[in-house]
Amino acid sequence: MRIAREGYPLIFTAVILALLAFAVGWIALGIILALIALAITGFFRDPERQAPQGEGLVVAPADGKVVSVADANSALPGSAKRVSIFLSPLDVHINRTPVAGTIEKVAYQHGKFLAAYKDEASQRNEQNALTIVDSAGRTFGVVQIAGVLARRIVCRAKAGDRLARGERFGLIMFGSRTDTYLPESCQIEVAEGQRVKGGETVLARFV
Repeated sequence: MRIAREGYPLIFTAVILALLAFAVGWIALGIILALIALAITGFFRDPERQAPQGEGLVVAPADGKVVSVADANSALPGSAKRVSIFLSPLDVHINRTPVAGTIEKVAYQHGKFLAAYKDEASQRNEQNALTIVDSAGRTFGVVQIAGVLARRIVCRAKAGDRLARGERFGLIMFGSRTDTYLPESCQIEVAEGQRVKGGETVLARFV
């Protein structure tokens, strides 16, 4: 299983502490630290995903549960709908691009750390927003939103990068939310309460 590189320092630290605990005879503590190392490894897992083929498809940018399908209420030009995905600490936290296109803008915003499943988190929480333009000139937004536990947003993409549909671009550590802003001509293919897989589940399509 591939592990996101951001997880290695935490994993190695937990493993070293576990070995030290075992070495001095603190067996119970060593077992706890070893379990923590396993849990961190699981959190940073980065499975391979095969994006569906076909014209006009928009895939989920993250694993998790769809907690909201709503009007966008966004300054992003042309956006009409917002699909919000809540990621629990047990979900894969790698973020992927919903469409093939060029990163037009990356904008980071400081904010609060409200529970990520709450609707107000979209506006008030710490977040990082990507604006993506596809080959047809359509504009999409993907917003990485920190939650109560998430205190670090990782974005590897920068303005001018060209990414494929379902390509990795970052992650959010320890529970979070990812919002996708879609053009008016998109037909939403998911419903609130549905679980989705980043890079594989079709979130919307153009008809």
